[in-house]
Amino acid sequence: MNSRPDAVLLGEYATHHVFPEELKNRLRTLVNLHPTLHSPQSLLQEDALLDQTEVIIGTWGMPVFDSALLARMPKLRAIFYAAGTVKGFVSDALWDRHITVVSAAAANAVPVAEYTIGTILLSLKRFFENAEATRTTRTFARVPDGPGNFRSTVGIISLGQIGRLVIEKLKVFDHRIIAHDPHAPPSLFEKLGVAPVSLEEIFATADVVSLHAPWIPQTVGMITGDLLRTMKAQATFINTSRGALVREPELFQVLTERPDLTAIIDVTHPEPPPPDSPFYTLPNVRLTPHIAGSVGPECARMGWLAVSELERWLKQEPLQHEVTRERLSLMA
Repeated sequence: MNSRPDAVLLGEYATHHVFPEELKNRLRTLVNLHPTLHSPQSLLQEDALLDQTEVIIGTWGMPVFDSALLARMPKLRAIFYAAGTVKGFVSDALWDRHITVVSAAAANAVPVAEYTIGTILLSLKRFFENAEATRTTRTFARVPDGPGNFRSTVGIISLGQIGRLVIEKLKVFDHRIIAHDPHAPPSLFEKLGVAPVSLEEIFATADVVSLHAPWIPQTVGMITGDLLRTMKAQATFINTSRGALVREPELFQVLTERPDLTAIIDVTHPEPPPPDSPFYTLPNVRLTPHIAGSVGPECARMGWLAVSELERWLKQEPLQHEVTRERLSLMA
């Protein structure tokens, strides 16, 4: 492209985390960046700015780009979203306008995979149970040994960006990895070097089951009490996906029946759980407040990805993280 497009940086949270000053300076060399960091509310009040904007670079808290807003943005050509799912702001009108949409979900997959790897390794050593037993008994009274990190079985549900990254990072350890993904071709399982299994088999045979499926209509409530009840002794279930994928009342029932099982839960439905939720009281639940994804300075990784894609777009090079209407139906 011969001239620098007019662009707006959108999202108040971007000031300190997603777009640090170094990255904003880089943006200023690529586009005519409006000097004001806009929130969605302030942007909607700027008719002249909306009329001229060709590129949006944004993060969490985007407005919905519906037909009404797009009518006020006749020159908009691309949105570079420095966060994960775009489902909260895209519309049929946006796709019909053939506006380019880029997501930094791949960058957000990195900390989720790191959280998952850490909890898998610690779970197989029964770290959490031993730490709690040591604290409460004030002595080194070990709980029964767990599977350990030698030839234990790790089950991954979904071979999306996060699931694939978890598998790649796990390869340096001595685990057997199995996976379930009804949408993945056999060639992907072969490429990753993992055995494809049914959902029933993954719960019945894995020492740790880690859920990474997207939140789409087909996956709501896919993790049932019947599946969880078949887990091996001292097994662990990890959810960093979305709480709606798990039938949580059935999870509570199984965890009550099976105190040997452990659930590591970073996402719930709703978020946060109500104050009387068993998530807070069941002794075999380790609940974290949705921290697996990018937090604090980690968020800048998403900003750098978005800006890298912007550079490719300006050079008319193929994009690596474009989201299309067709792809979105199988994405979170």
